[in-house]
Amino acid sequence: MKISKYIPAFLKPDSEGPWDVIGRLIREGWRKYWPGYAVAIFFMIIVAATAGLTVLIIRDVVDEIFIDKNLSELTFLVMAVVVISVVRGVSLYVVAVALERTGNRVIADMQTRLYEHVLKLGITYFDKTHSSLLITGISNRSGAAKSVISTVLTNYVKNLLTVIVLLGVMIATHPWLTFIVVVIGPAALIGVRILVKRIRSFARAEFAGMAQIIARMQETALGIRVVKAFNLEPAMTSKMGEAIEGVRRRRNKIATIKAQTSPLMETLGGFAIAGVILWAGYAAIYHGEKPGDFMAFITAIMLAYEPAKKLANTRVALERNVIGVRFVYEIIDTPVKINPNLDGPELEITEGHIRFENVDFGYRSKKPVLKQFDFEAEPGKLTALVGPSGSGKSTIMNLIERFYDVSGGQVIIDGQDISKVRIASLRDQIAMVGQHTSIFQDTIRENIRYGRPSATDEEVEEAARNAMAYDFITDTSDGFDTMLEEGSSSLSGGQLQRIAIARAMIRDAPIVLLDEATSSLDSESEYQVRVAFERLMSGRTTIVIAHRLSTVLGADTICVLVEGEVVENGTHDELLAADKTYARLYHLQFEQPASQAVEDEEPAVASVG
Repeated sequence: MKISKYIPAFLKPDSEGPWDVIGRLIREGWRKYWPGYAVAIFFMIIVAATAGLTVLIIRDVVDEIFIDKNLSELTFLVMAVVVISVVRGVSLYVVAVALERTGNRVIADMQTRLYEHVLKLGITYFDKTHSSLLITGISNRSGAAKSVISTVLTNYVKNLLTVIVLLGVMIATHPWLTFIVVVIGPAALIGVRILVKRIRSFARAEFAGMAQIIARMQETALGIRVVKAFNLEPAMTSKMGEAIEGVRRRRNKIATIKAQTSPLMETLGGFAIAGVILWAGYAAIYHGEKPGDFMAFITAIMLAYEPAKKLANTRVALERNVIGVRFVYEIIDTPVKINPNLDGPELEITEGHIRFENVDFGYRSKKPVLKQFDFEAEPGKLTALVGPSGSGKSTIMNLIERFYDVSGGQVIIDGQDISKVRIASLRDQIAMVGQHTSIFQDTIRENIRYGRPSATDEEVEEAARNAMAYDFITDTSDGFDTMLEEGSSSLSGGQLQRIAIARAMIRDAPIVLLDEATSSLDSESEYQVRVAFERLMSGRTTIVIAHRLSTVLGADTICVLVEGEVVENGTHDELLAADKTYARLYHLQFEQPASQAVEDEEPAVASVG
């Protein structure tokens, strides 16, 4: 697995600086977050002011107490120190709480916004995007927005104000000494700029490496049976080790580069203080000046050192977090290619007549799956789709649900082009059961109720009875309130499938789509569920994909697809009599040796939605 496949476009070396991201964060959020950040900024100003007052008090302490022995000033200065310390401490507390609470709201809003947008994206986006990137985005990278804003406010408000206040005190006490200190600044900025350029590339690679680690973990969890069955533990451990080691090396590089700012600032700061001491010593020895101003000046330098160093580190600290925010914005900015037609007309089902007219469709750059395709599912009848893999059966289901839009032609239901109606109204009229069961991390009751969220408990239980699921559900530890976790190993594949069927039943939709919906059921349950389906399908348009032809022998119409074309259609008897493609498929399935016809009944693993 190459790491480059996990690097989105925004991580390429020509990415812009951090200010476009910071500007967007501020523009989009200031109306919502300004009260919290205004409180933080107000108390940051107080913190900066206390730093200046501390320096002035140091000057008075040295001159008035240690030099002039002024006892009357002692009490005042002591009380002033106490008051300043309390005000500074309270202000720092308020700043920390305000930043944290507002920042947590930024994270929550970013995660909500990201998740809501991801749900709007079409299936095509999920086809080409590794889920590890989405998981990383909503779990970790959304928090980068909080870090970016907090870093900017802390450094460019609190620390910058503190430096400005202390610089003002330094100018007021000794302008020439201030000049000695200020000339050091440009040298520090140049050094930090060089470090920022170096850290940016490592931060990109670190992000991509983390996505790779998550991808490895997902692949292991989802394919654990294959891993163990083929003794792949050493191979998987080796590949995960490579990914972890890569991230470790990059983090070490980042740590090393970040640490280089300390000797840079320490060295330059040492030159500044040495110059001040040299000048102060000369003035005290040869001109008899009081040491108060010099002590205040040195104190101001010492107090300004930490905030100045943090200011110098701001770009370094921002780079890693800005990359995370860019990633989140890349997802949020991904255009929704399937138009939901929120203001469009409602799909009105009168009969449930489905028709494909001259439909063209292909997945991304692949050759067309359907070309000038015509198809019809008569209302209230069962239409079966059979044929070899890749013939277009699942594509027909996907286009009816509008998981993808056709590139030519129309899909029409009761005379209405489904691309023109409100997409939610289309999907409200369809109940779908896929070959692979999707079970959500929730109770059995809620997993069924997802079919129709307004359903009552009684309706949920009735749907379970019709799907032949009621008995095994009540035998579980908590009945309908039993939690289904990832993998749901406590239930067999057939049981999970029946829960999915109950979910479709409770939807009570006029159109039913079944993708080999009985594939995981034993013979007895399959028969009973088929009886329930007959009640469900009465008066409804049903389309079923069948690999096992025994499940569609009684279909009203069987359509045989080969390479995106309907090569035959008719009833089972008619197609057998024609002795063409369907007849060959039928004889292959029903005339093979019994030992080959036995199907594996091992429970399937459900994917958690």
